[in-house]
Amino acid sequence: MNNQDEPSFIDALKFWIKLGWISFGGTAGHIALMHDYLVDKRKWISSSRLFHALSICMLLPGPEAQQLAIYIGRLLHEKKGRLIAGILFVLAATLI
Repeated sequence: MNNQDEPSFIDALKFWIKLGWISFGGTAGHIALMHDYLVDKRKWISSSRLFHALSICMLLPGPEAQQLAIYIGRLLHEKKGRLIAGILFVLAATLI
């Protein structure tokens, strides 16, 4: 994470809400959206850090896009970021 571009918790919260409601494209779509927004547009994390985390998530059992969201949430805002990213990633699909 670049300290100069550190997001506020509210900005990150808005992104996780948006990502949770955009479920089109599945895993590949979610990862592409995270890369586009978090790396290219906002520069909250580096591309190499995102891809390093993604490679680890791909080794773990379970949905790698959700695991990646949880990792990035923790990276940006520690425990509360991890919790919010994880919940909001699946909340919209659960409600629908």
